[in-house]
Amino acid sequence: MRIQLPDKVNRIIEKLTAAGYEAYAVGGCVRDCVLGRTPSDWDITTSAKPEETKKLFPRTVDTGIKHGTVTVLLDREGFEVTTYRIDGVYEDGRHPREVTFTASLEEDLKRRDFTINAMAYSERSGLIDMYGGMRDMAQGVIRCVGDAEERFTEDALRMLRAVRFSAQLGYRIEEETKKAIRGLAPNLQRISAERIQAELVKLATSDHPDYLRTAYETGITAQFLPEFDLCMRTPQNNPHHCYSVGEHILHSMLCVEPDKVLRLAMLFHDIGKPQTLTIDGQGITHNKGHAVVGEKMTREILRRLKFDNDTIRKVCRLVLCHDQEIACTDSGVRRAVCRMGEDIFPMLFQVRRADVCAQSDYQREEKLERLAYIEKIYDGICKRKECLSLKDLAVSGSDLIGLGLPAGREIGELLRELLELVLEEPERNTREELVRICEEKIRAGKGDPTSQS
Repeated sequence: MRIQLPDKVNRIIEKLTAAGYEAYAVGGCVRDCVLGRTPSDWDITTSAKPEETKKLFPRTVDTGIKHGTVTVLLDREGFEVTTYRIDGVYEDGRHPREVTFTASLEEDLKRRDFTINAMAYSERSGLIDMYGGMRDMAQGVIRCVGDAEERFTEDALRMLRAVRFSAQLGYRIEEETKKAIRGLAPNLQRISAERIQAELVKLATSDHPDYLRTAYETGITAQFLPEFDLCMRTPQNNPHHCYSVGEHILHSMLCVEPDKVLRLAMLFHDIGKPQTLTIDGQGITHNKGHAVVGEKMTREILRRLKFDNDTIRKVCRLVLCHDQEIACTDSGVRRAVCRMGEDIFPMLFQVRRADVCAQSDYQREEKLERLAYIEKIYDGICKRKECLSLKDLAVSGSDLIGLGLPAGREIGELLRELLELVLEEPERNTREELVRICEEKIRAGKGDPTSQS
């Protein structure tokens, strides 16, 4: 099989080869090329030791010299070049305490996680596949290189990576590999929150986010997301639902585009349902207040997993607002946008549509029609550029100070009253009109400015 290597990758390999060393593109970039995908980066493995690689290239950076990796810079672009190595003892369940350089490509490939990531390629030698990576790709299988328990004991994160690759590629996890995950899943507690987060996001934004089910079935989510496990065990006996809470969540994730915030919002939108579960006299389940509880839980979980503040803010806001009532009127929609946030409200349509599509057929058409009507109203509001927040008001705090009002709380209160007015009557959002109202307020010395006309 022939792979078209980028010119710079080929130049590095050729220079190492011309100097008497072996060199290959290796790992995920080879896998992606076989699958017809464009690799996000290119890794090169070589029999040359780090200091030998550095002698051949004028510009290098010691990015991981302890583990045999130097970054070769060509025209400001970096390529990691790593010496063939055998990993020593993994003391922290993630990194080897030491590595031993070797002249054997086979030994280097043997230490890698999965067969599909243990292939190498060069234009001179072609595809090197010693552990059945091509076979497993043809069969759609994620399989460890060698003994699965050994691979997962070396690096516990590989268990979550197995599920992530499965979700990205639509592959099944081979039974012995899955069995090893079930036995060793608790070792994931030794992995940093940042590494867990990175894999979770890749899984959630994959073509098959519902493969998170496999992470639940193998005991993976129990280690870092036990709240989701509880959702998987929480039934919904309600005309609006046909799945457990957890299955509803998984189905809803499939119904939004693969955007990080949207997929996380669907993952957590009903996370508060187990904590708010009640059952009425007819055996019907209810979850009143689950969005408020879920928003608080989501914030705690995302902080625990070290997400950035912007992601936390957006996801939590969507969780809180995902089932809030929106009046089907122009003013009702304007008030909803103001309450929920101008950056959040447009995303809410995808969230609500996904929520409905993952429910039962009961009243589904009516729900979707109502949502479409609200979206139509919102589109009209945006086209007319109507005021939706304080920043859209035709006057500012400075304008009010210029009218003689002292800086302080009174100005803030007056601006909020003016906003209430224009949310109801957007045509009144002109500087002349709002200044007139404020001047009447100042002259009167009291009263509600929104009552002035």
